[in-house]
Amino acid sequence: MPTLILFDDPVIRTALLPLTFTRPVAGIRIGTLTLAEKWANTLDQTPSYLTEAYLQAKFPPITGADNWYVNGAVCPTDALAETIVALPPDTGLITHDGLVLAVRTTQTLTAAPTVNDGYPYRTFMEPLTIVRNLWDIFVHNGDQLRADFTRLTAGRTSEPITDPFTRCYAPENIFIEPGATIRAAILNAEGGPIYIGRDATISEGSIVIGPFSLGEGSTVNWGGKMRSNTTIGPFCKVGGEVGNSVFLGYSNKGHDGFLGNSVIGEWCNLGANVNNSNLKNDYSNVKLHAYATDRLEDTGRIFCGLMMGDFTKAGISTMFNTGTVVGVSANVFGAGFQHKHVPSFSWGGAAEGITPYRIEKALQVAKETFIRRNKAFDDVEEAILRSIFSMIHEA
Repeated sequence: MPTLILFDDPVIRTALLPLTFTRPVAGIRIGTLTLAEKWANTLDQTPSYLTEAYLQAKFPPITGADNWYVNGAVCPTDALAETIVALPPDTGLITHDGLVLAVRTTQTLTAAPTVNDGYPYRTFMEPLTIVRNLWDIFVHNGDQLRADFTRLTAGRTSEPITDPFTRCYAPENIFIEPGATIRAAILNAEGGPIYIGRDATISEGSIVIGPFSLGEGSTVNWGGKMRSNTTIGPFCKVGGEVGNSVFLGYSNKGHDGFLGNSVIGEWCNLGANVNNSNLKNDYSNVKLHAYATDRLEDTGRIFCGLMMGDFTKAGISTMFNTGTVVGVSANVFGAGFQHKHVPSFSWGGAAEGITPYRIEKALQVAKETFIRRNKAFDDVEEAILRSIFSMIHEA
């Protein structure tokens, strides 16, 4: 079997900043699984990555004598996987609009393949979910939750819910992994499946509406209101009201406050009573900061909330405008609605003003954040943040 490498399309990677500052495109979570985990499950092998040079110490490309280079922004389907498996050597696959989906080659590529690389390309005409924009993550999250639920639970039996004070609607659509704890909660899976990961906790008084996924070791705090199409990645703590949003993992929103139509990176913390707007008062389309153009661009959507990069913190009662983008390792606080774009390594808020976040202080906070989860912040992690800091200050 060829070796699987998931590549970053450069246009898509830029569109998915700030999330892709710190990970390959395929490291983004949509549904229960990351894109990489979906491909690993579909093609039955652990992929490596062809990504930016400064990320390769953590995400190295591993090639063989025969390689599948697959676009990391694409959610796999059985039809697509079968087509890729059937590709002859030195042949590619594209969408009807020319996006490269995959290339099978004996060569070792150092950059993402393009239609001008000389391979003969076949066209894949069936529908696909491709994460081309930040908002695609929450827009397609419900469908991917359903697809991942089917993928993860096929042929398996759920752990039982033994708590007598928990009420389940459509229990056949609820799957509980070993070690999970559920106490005096309402789980309504009539509109979509609910997946509860290993050693996860749903605390007393919580309401969960499917489709919904709670990752390994994560907790829904007391009285949490988890609305449909929501993913809480592994090792998160969430509370308050969360709807149609994705936490990639290792992040906290432990207290009351509303989060809707949003994507939160890893190692983030939203303080008590943090809220975001996800709908404008005049119901017009939301505009979102684009890193490619450095200006606000029309999303074509009326619902769009907060996009937050890794290692960012928001202080108590912070208010985020409709369609706000916050970069990597920012510390946002203060009265009033925040600016629609808060750059990476920023400190402050709309009322107090924004100042640069010193890199040594940012690294210290990142290390402490890792320590709180019993993980080591090593030289590789530090080098990634230093590289991002340098890029931002050189721009």
